[in-house]
Amino acid sequence: MPNSFGKLFQITTWGESHGPAIGVVVDGCPPGLPLAAEEIQAELDRRRPGQSDIVTPRKEEDRVEILSGIFEGRTTGTPISMLVRNADQRPGAYDEMRDKFRPSHADFTYQAKFGLRDHRGGGRSSARETVGRVAAGAIAKKILALGGSVGGPGGATGRASGIEIRAYLTNVHDIAVPAGALEAFPTLAEVEATAVRCPHLPTAEKMIERIKAVRSEGDSVGGVIECRVRGVPVGLGEPVFDRLEADLAKAMLSLPATKGFELGSGFAGARMRGSEHNDIFESRAGRVRTVTNRSGGTQGGISNGEEIVFRVAFKPTATILQRQPTVDVSGAATELIGRGRHDPCVVPRAVPIVEAMAALVLLDHWMRHAAQNQTFTF
Repeated sequence: MPNSFGKLFQITTWGESHGPAIGVVVDGCPPGLPLAAEEIQAELDRRRPGQSDIVTPRKEEDRVEILSGIFEGRTTGTPISMLVRNADQRPGAYDEMRDKFRPSHADFTYQAKFGLRDHRGGGRSSARETVGRVAAGAIAKKILALGGSVGGPGGATGRASGIEIRAYLTNVHDIAVPAGALEAFPTLAEVEATAVRCPHLPTAEKMIERIKAVRSEGDSVGGVIECRVRGVPVGLGEPVFDRLEADLAKAMLSLPATKGFELGSGFAGARMRGSEHNDIFESRAGRVRTVTNRSGGTQGGISNGEEIVFRVAFKPTATILQRQPTVDVSGAATELIGRGRHDPCVVPRAVPIVEAMAALVLLDHWMRHAAQNQTFTF
């Protein structure tokens, strides 16, 4: 179904931006996992609006309510349903959008596809839908962090000490972290040290200044998030259609405002020779490793045990507080100025969303690998 993601660890999100609530149903979570609402809330707090002066001022506590699937502090193996109520709704700010299409937004395509649409904040196309993804991702992140064994008949048996996922900003508009400045795996504290979630403080300061400047002009900017995952065992991913990087790409490009995905060397690799790009194998500490990691942690669609490294490009926020030409639902030329409360740059709040989607993909592939390679012996 179009509102569901994953195969063995599957989530289904529901709700609209200015409806009464938004949420998610998680199916396939193993039983017995200790889980408290506070653990999920910690991730939602990183995503929620109104957390700094460079994001939307919409005031939402985003308090999660767990309706099912947990008994006496542990998951039961049945569907986990979670709900977050929308409190600070101002649908009147979108009255003009009932008949006018916002440039570069989903207004026109939703109207064309369904013949009607929820114009209040974009309805289902709003980034507020990602509340459910982050709540579900919090569960996936906890399972991955606990570690476990992954093995297969090909000898790639091993134990992951725990998978750690870290996303952060590398670019806002034309401001970028200097090459080589973030070689070490950033800590969560380093990422969360500034409102922009860039662990390179001199660059973070420039990013914040730029976002504030464009906001004062009623405009917006985009940016790039890099995500690194360490502790990934060898063997996650499937040949051909369900390659690990293909599912990561689908997960990231399903997020609102995304326009690009690249893994490892990405597009820069197209400008290199094979002799420059190849990751040479070596034996290190009793394991097969690669000297470099231009593959970004996967080869042939399957994880090779190195860090998974990918980047996601986000466009500028479509709704801006400037007058723009457009058309109405009848096709007549008109003008529109955005109203409501919008992020001048969506990227800082997208960091926990990228982490959540990465966790969902990795956990689903871990479970699929175990089902195929560890359940049966011949």
